[in-house]
Amino acid sequence: MVAVPTAALAQVAVGTGGESPSDALARNMKVLGSSPGNFDALIGAGRAALALGDTQAAAGFFGRADEAWSTSPLPQAGIGAALAQQGDGNGALQYFSRAVQRGATQSMIGCDRGLAYDLLGRHRDAQADYRAALFGHDGDEARRRLALSLAITGNKTDALSTLSPLMARGDAGAARTRAFVLALTGDSAGAKNAIESAMPGSASHMAYFFQKLPALRSDQKAAAVNLGIFPSASGLQTASAPPPIPANPVKIIYGRSPKQSAEKPTPEEEDRIASIQEWLSQATKPAGETATTTGEPASTVQVASTSIPTTVSQPSSASPSTTSATRRLWIQLASGPNATALPDQFVRLKTRNRELFEGISGYIAEEPGKARLLIGPFRNDSEASIFADDLASVHIDAFTWTNQPGQSIRKLQGE
Repeated sequence: MVAVPTAALAQVAVGTGGESPSDALARNMKVLGSSPGNFDALIGAGRAALALGDTQAAAGFFGRADEAWSTSPLPQAGIGAALAQQGDGNGALQYFSRAVQRGATQSMIGCDRGLAYDLLGRHRDAQADYRAALFGHDGDEARRRLALSLAITGNKTDALSTLSPLMARGDAGAARTRAFVLALTGDSAGAKNAIESAMPGSASHMAYFFQKLPALRSDQKAAAVNLGIFPSASGLQTASAPPPIPANPVKIIYGRSPKQSAEKPTPEEEDRIASIQEWLSQATKPAGETATTTGEPASTVQVASTSIPTTVSQPSSASPSTTSATRRLWIQLASGPNATALPDQFVRLKTRNRELFEGISGYIAEEPGKARLLIGPFRNDSEASIFADDLASVHIDAFTWTNQPGQSIRKLQGE
């Protein structure tokens, strides 16, 4: 591969010319449709997915980019950013460290690594990173996060001053950030007025949050105002609760469900927290963008090679059918422009892993221009994830997929 300056690659992250993250994702997915290993498109799709809040998809894209160019710092920095957005500061720093070893600069990763530091209560380090990133491709977001970090450490004057350039040009994200700055520094009345101006009708929903925010630990404050994660009696409650990305180098499986807390809040607190989460999810995501992506990673990815103990489990049994009348959960093993090569591929997988595939049949789902090799169906996400882990243990990349009602799915002959 031809070496491209890292700074230039960083600029492909979310597009140019005011392109929205959703448009950037669609553009890069189109490239990946014809060139699945295109490094620039994988990085671009990953950054766009991050901007849309889909950390699992982002990690998948970055992991594939790491396979395409294993010496570039960008994939490791991207996975670090995804972990930071899920609230895992320690895990994120591991990947940022690897990115630095590969040549990443403070200005390149400062916006995302700063968030990881804030989540760990290391606010001085966070602020240094944010300042280094102010004039990079994530400069506006670095400015918002710097303002929040300054407010967390009680520096209201500098926090508001930091936001001034964005406020002057009517940046919606800065207006929401300003409300959080006021709340963090004890001005709950000012915060309510500011959030009402930025998001009409939201002040009453946010009153409880603004009241409780100053009493939180500094790391909890950072999680609350940056990610919409707010502590309650049942532990950390999150607005979107994305599936966790493992901090250790293991396979990332797209589409897992989050683990639920064993403890439950009181009904009154549950309603109040749910209301807060709804508004936090709006207040902490980019203006004008949805929180989930419309793209689908072409496969799961190997973040780093490691062995995982094999535990054999099998999908639930289902009667063969050429049409799926309802939505069902499957694991996709492979895909291609047509179905002709997929049966042989399934035979090879079964031959190499007889114990794992014992008693398991293959299925084909066809769409215009694309066919999928599937196993299943599975009763729930948990069962699918367990079997996906088994596949990962023998280095088979796979991810969960749900068919549309009535979509044609046929069983392979001889299965």
